[in-house]
Amino acid sequence: MLQRIQTVWIFLAILGAIFLFVTGQDFSLFGPTPFISIVCVVMILLGFISILSYKDRKRQILLNNIGIFINVLLLGLLAYWLLTLSGGIHFPEKGIEPFFPFLSIICLLIANVYIRKDDRLVKSVDRLR
Repeated sequence: MLQRIQTVWIFLAILGAIFLFVTGQDFSLFGPTPFISIVCVVMILLGFISILSYKDRKRQILLNNIGIFINVLLLGLLAYWLLTLSGGIHFPEKGIEPFFPFLSIICLLIANVYIRKDDRLVKSVDRLR
């Protein structure tokens, strides 16, 4: 069912990837390659595939875990990028790009909690039959 609470959390993680796509256009760690754009599109696709695979909870958890791993790597790259920018870490003109992968990680972790809770509920109902 698409109206479950974990769908809302996964959708919030997708919104984090969309906001990162919009704000992270000045990221240039690997030269002219649009690295942030590619990673954001992958995160958005993973999120939508995870939402649409609501019948297979194991696949949904696996896709969310892959998304968490990608976001952790992206958070590390963005933190490194912020530290190498001129002006130091306390320069107020730096972006808020690392906040969005952090938000996505939290949302995906909460979604996994609710997916596991839903899985336990289904297994307990199956035992009663």
